[in-house]
Amino acid sequence: MDKFVVVDLETTGHTPARGDQIIEIGMVKVVNFKIVDQYKTYVKPDHDIPTFITNLTGITNEQVAEAPQFKEIAGDILAFCGKDSYFVGHHVEFDLGFLNYALQEHGMNPISNRILDTVELARILVPRAPGYKLSQLADFFHIEHINPHRALSDAYVTAEILIKLLKKAGELPAETLEHLYKLSGKLKSDLSFIVSEILTQKRFSIEEYEGLEVYRGLAIKKQDKISKPERDQSLAFGDFLDDVFHEEGSLKGHLQQFEMRPGQRKMSEIIYDAFIQSKHALIEAETGTGKTLAYLIPALYFAISEQTKVVVSTFTTQLQSQILDKEIPLLKKVFPIPFKTALLKGKRHYLSLNKFEQELLKPIEEDNYDIVLTKAMILVWITETETGDVDEIQLPSSGKIFWRKINAEADIHLNPSSPWFSKTYYQRAKEKAQKADIIITNHALLCTDLNHDFQLLPAYQYAIIDEAHHLEKSASRHFGMQTDYVSIQYLLNGLSELNIIQGQIWESLQQKILNGKEYADDLFRYLYQIVCESHEKNVTFNDVGRLQYVFEHDQLKSMSELHELADRFLLTLKEIQGMLQQLADELSEHNQELMDEIELKQDELASLLKSIEFFLLNHDDKQVKWIEIEASGAKNAVFLYSEPISVAPLLQESFFSQKESVILTSATLTMNDSFLYITERLGLGHDVLSEKIPSPFLYGRQVKLMVPNDLPHIKYDSEESFIQGISESIYRLARITRGRMLVLFTSYNMLKTTYRNLKSMMNDNEFVLIAQGISSGSRSRLKKNFQAFDNAILFGTSSFWEGVDIPGDDLTSLVIVRLPFDPPDHPVYQAKSESLKEAGKNPFMDLALPNAVIRFKQGFGRLIRSSTDKGIVFVLDQRIIRSRYGKYFLRSIPEVPVLYDGIHNLLQEVKDWL
Repeated sequence: MDKFVVVDLETTGHTPARGDQIIEIGMVKVVNFKIVDQYKTYVKPDHDIPTFITNLTGITNEQVAEAPQFKEIAGDILAFCGKDSYFVGHHVEFDLGFLNYALQEHGMNPISNRILDTVELARILVPRAPGYKLSQLADFFHIEHINPHRALSDAYVTAEILIKLLKKAGELPAETLEHLYKLSGKLKSDLSFIVSEILTQKRFSIEEYEGLEVYRGLAIKKQDKISKPERDQSLAFGDFLDDVFHEEGSLKGHLQQFEMRPGQRKMSEIIYDAFIQSKHALIEAETGTGKTLAYLIPALYFAISEQTKVVVSTFTTQLQSQILDKEIPLLKKVFPIPFKTALLKGKRHYLSLNKFEQELLKPIEEDNYDIVLTKAMILVWITETETGDVDEIQLPSSGKIFWRKINAEADIHLNPSSPWFSKTYYQRAKEKAQKADIIITNHALLCTDLNHDFQLLPAYQYAIIDEAHHLEKSASRHFGMQTDYVSIQYLLNGLSELNIIQGQIWESLQQKILNGKEYADDLFRYLYQIVCESHEKNVTFNDVGRLQYVFEHDQLKSMSELHELADRFLLTLKEIQGMLQQLADELSEHNQELMDEIELKQDELASLLKSIEFFLLNHDDKQVKWIEIEASGAKNAVFLYSEPISVAPLLQESFFSQKESVILTSATLTMNDSFLYITERLGLGHDVLSEKIPSPFLYGRQVKLMVPNDLPHIKYDSEESFIQGISESIYRLARITRGRMLVLFTSYNMLKTTYRNLKSMMNDNEFVLIAQGISSGSRSRLKKNFQAFDNAILFGTSSFWEGVDIPGDDLTSLVIVRLPFDPPDHPVYQAKSESLKEAGKNPFMDLALPNAVIRFKQGFGRLIRSSTDKGIVFVLDQRIIRSRYGKYFLRSIPEVPVLYDGIHNLLQEVKDWL
C-alpha cells in the first residue's frame, strides 16, 4: 500500500494572497494502515494573530513569538512529505494551496504529489454519514478528537479517518470499484491509482461479499424476503398496559432512565378506546409526556388484534427518524407479539436502479463534478441501503438536480416485465407497507393520497396524526398549487436535452421550446412588474424577505395584456405537447428510455398548463392566490401560489368522513383550554374524544418568564425605537448568559436589523451570531453550528418556533421578541379574515389570536426539553401583560413565575437565578 502524509494547517485567515499566514503545521505519516511518524511546529507570522483565530484555536501571539519563520522549516516540510507520498488533507485544496503559496513566496517549488481529500473520500465511501466535518466524521467512526482546531490533533484524526476509509475501499466489491475507476478522473482526489491497486488484488466473485448480489453489473445489497409474522395474541389490552408501564414493567427493563408517567398510560388508553369506538380524538400531550410511545403501543396492539393497519403520519422527517431508529427497536424488545412496521414516502424519495444504470452507461465527459460525485456516492450506497431512500444520504447541490433523473418518479414505464422490477426500492416499500401493521408516512404523502386519482397508501381506516397542528398547512398546500419561473425554465431546458435524432419535427420542436422560454420570460417579467408597481399597502414581506402580492382578477387594470401574454405562452406549451406526441408515435418500442422521458415531460407539461391556466385565467372564490418576488433578484424571479381559504370541508369530505378513527395529537392544539379552534379549522365535527395531558416537568422550578416594563412598546412607539430597545436588551442578557440564547422573531426585516445592531454593539467577536436567512445553511445546520459554540446567539423566524430541540446547557435563555400574530396583510390571513367576517365571526378572536397562542406555546416549548433543563424566557412584547388578550397567552403555558419589572431588575434576577 502507498504512503500517505496527512497535513493540517492553522492560519491567520483563509486567503494567503491577502497576507494570511501559517501559524501552526501538523503532519502525520501513514504506511500500511498505521501511523508511523509525525511532525509539528508553530510558525511565526509577520503580523499579530486575529482575536477570533486565537479564540478558535487557542494559539496566542506569545506562543508563536519564538517559533521559526516559515522559510526556516520549509525544507523539513518538503522532506517529510517526500515525492512519492500522497498529500492528504481534510479539504485538501485549502491546506495544499496555502502551503504551496508559502513555498512559492519563498522561491521554492510547490508540492506536486498525488492528493487525497478526506472530505471527498468520506462522501463517497461513507455516504450515510450524518455530516462531513472533521468532528462529525470522528464521532461517526468513534475516534476521540482531543484538541480540535490544533494542527497535529486535526492531522491525527484525519489520518485515523483516512485509514478507515482506505479499509472500506478495500472491502468494496470489484464491480463497484470498476465503476468508481471510470468516474475517478473527474474527482479532486487521485483515487484511480488506489482503486486500480485494490482491483488487481480482487477476485471477481461476489460470493466473498456477504449480503451482496451482482445484477447487470451493479453490486447491491441483498433484500430479505418480506413476510407477515406468525403470532398468537391472548393478552388483554389493560393487562398489556400494566405489563408495559408498571414501575417494574417491561419498559423499565429496557430504558435506563425510565420514569412512570401517568399521562403516557392515559393517552394510550384514550387512543385504544377511540379505535374500539370508531371515534376521532384530539389529544394535546405537553412536552415530556412521551407521546410517541403512548400512541405507538395502542396502535400496534389494535392493528395486531383487529388484523388491520394503522397509519402514523408526522410532519417532520426528524420525528420519523426518531420513531424508526429509537421507538420501534425499543418496542420490538418489550412487545410480546412480533410486528411489522414500514416507512412509505413519495416516489421521488426512492432510487430507480433502472434509471441509475442508464445514467452510468452514458459518457461522463459532460457531467460536472457534483454529478460525478453523486454517481460515486450512490454506487457505494446501493451496497448498503435496504430502502433506496435519498434521505439516507446528503447529495451535493447539482446532485439533487441529477436525482430527478434517477428517482422512481422518473421511471414511469417500470412494470413486472422490466429487468429491474423485482429489485425496485419503491415497489419494495409498497410491498412492505401492504404487509405492515403500522405504516409510517408524512403529512405530505397523506394529503397527496387524499387528493390523488389513484391510491398511494395501502387501504386503511385508522390513523394517528402526530404534529397535527401542521395538518391544515399541509392540506392547504396539497389542495392548492404552486409554480415558479425557474421550474418552468428547468422543464423547458430538459426538453431541449432529450436525446432525439435530428429531423424536421425535432428542429421545429427546438424552435418552439426557444419560443416557450422567451414567452415565459415575458410573462414572468410582466408579473414581476405588476408587483413592483402595486401600491405599497398591497405588497408585504414574507419571513424570508420576499415581496408578496395578492392576485385578484377583478382588481387588475392590465388584465387583458396579462391574458394575452398568458395565452401566447400556454398555446406554445400545447404545441410542444403535440410535437412530443408526434415524436413518441414515431419512436420504436425498443427505445423505451426515450419514450419514458417524453411521457414524463408530457405529464410535467400538462401539470404546468393546468397550474398556469388556473392561476391566471380562472377565478375561484374559494381559493386565495398570491405572487411572491425576490425584491433584489432577477426581474423574472417570480413564484405563484394558490391555497384554499378553508380546508375544513375538503378534509371532512375526503378524510374524516371516510375513516373509522383518526387520532390528532400535538403539544399545541388548544386555545384557552378548548379544542374548538382546531376542530373548526380541520372540519373534524364535534362528536370527538378530547383530552389534555399535562407535562410531568416541574416548570415552576425550571423556568422564569420575564417581561420588561420599560422597553419601547411595539404598538405605541416607533418600530425603530422598539428594535433599538430590544437589541440592547438582548445584548445585555447575552452578556449574563454568555450567549446560549435563541431569539425568535415574527419579522425577517426585524431579525436583520437586530442582527446588525448586535454586530455593532459587540466587542470584537464577543458572541457568535447565527441568523436564519443571513448565515448559510439549513435549519438543522444552523442549530448544529449554534451548539458548536459556547457563546452563540441563534436568530430565527417562523420555522424556528418549533421542532428545534436544544436540550441541556446549550440553551439557557429564550427571547420572544413579539407575540407571534400572523401579519394581518399576509394573503392567506387576509382571505380567511374576510371569510370569517362574512360568516359573522370575529377574525381576531377566531383566527389571529388562536394562531398566535398556539405559535407562542410552540416557541415557549423550545426551552425545556428534559426534567433537568433550566432557563429564562424573556418576552419583549408588553402586550402579554398589558393587553386584554394577554391572559390567553399566559394561560396557554404551564404555570411559571412571571416577573414584570424594569430591565435592570430583571437582569439582576437572571444573574441571581442562573
